[in-house]
Amino acid sequence: QLQLVESGGGLVQPGGSLRLSCAASGFTLDYYAIGWFRQAPGKEREGVSCISIDGNNTNYANSVKGRFTISRDNAKNTVYLQMNSLKPEDTAIYYCAADWRGPILTRSCVLSGNNDYWGQGTQVTVSS
Repeated sequence: QLQLVESGGGLVQPGGSLRLSCAASGFTLDYYAIGWFRQAPGKEREGVSCISIDGNNTNYANSVKGRFTISRDNAKNTVYLQMNSLKPEDTAIYYCAADWRGPILTRSCVLSGNNDYWGQGTQVTVSS
């Protein structure tokens, strides 16, 4: 069974940090760029960050630049999202998603939302 599983969400105070993980099972992430998306209650899904296959190129939403860092460990088939200086407006369900790029498009990623596989999501709540 091909799936992505997110973990690491929880309740944190404003200014705190969380590290989300996205682990793939049933397939390898070697040919996939990975994106993180989030959806808050009553709001549309928002692209947060993505990372290229080779890990050298990343994109971030303006709202998280300088606070969030995406990384990947292909040997562990896992992608991470380090979230620092969290704000109440970061509260949402966070999803990771895999975008097949193949063996050629290894140096780019896009936050289009047209991803091939999606995880089930992990809740992040920022509140005092």
